[in-house]
Amino acid sequence: MNDDTPGFGATTLEAFTSHLASAEPVPGGGSAAAVAASLGAALAVMVGRLSENRPRYVGHAATHQRAIEAGEAARRRFIQLADIDARAYGGYAAAMKLPRDTDAERATRAGAIAEAAKASTLAPLDTVRLCESVVQVVESLAGRSNVNAASDLDVAALLLEAAAEGAAANVRINLPSVTDAPFVARVQDEVARALATTHRVAAEVRRIVADGTAREPESA
Repeated sequence: MNDDTPGFGATTLEAFTSHLASAEPVPGGGSAAAVAASLGAALAVMVGRLSENRPRYVGHAATHQRAIEAGEAARRRFIQLADIDARAYGGYAAAMKLPRDTDAERATRAGAIAEAAKASTLAPLDTVRLCESVVQVVESLAGRSNVNAASDLDVAALLLEAAAEGAAANVRINLPSVTDAPFVARVQDEVARALATTHRVAAEVRRIVADGTAREPESA
């Protein structure tokens, strides 16, 4: 995928999944994770919109508005990250194809691979980070939104968990080729922390949805 290729946001679902199922190396798991996350964010927006301007939930209007705004921004960003992830692979593939006949060529190739691998961690790392943020938006809606859409919050949390784990796998697969040891350590720690938070908050969403109890409005 190059900079002139239309982004995944401009394609149909059929076209994207057909491309994903092809023998082409991109889109791959990183893009799929970002798209899955976009669905989770979209569900959060949907629940917010199904809840706003309803007398029963008027006390949670600020929560609904925040969820709609944050979820919509995240939905768009996740689609961008799917594109960025696919393009990053192009840089890695190009580095792998560099000549390696001489010591100088091998050194150049190794350096290019290390830099491309580092660059390839950035989009899935951002996906992990954003999943952690959006699942907290989902949690804020649980017990404060349209009860008829409660299961959609459950689905949103599950999608965000799966997306975070998938993106984390794409981060980790690139790290062995990265020679910047402090960067590797920092990313490993951040991913582990973000995943722990995402799973904890998603579990709380499931608990609240299962209990079916109404919650007090969020503090401003």
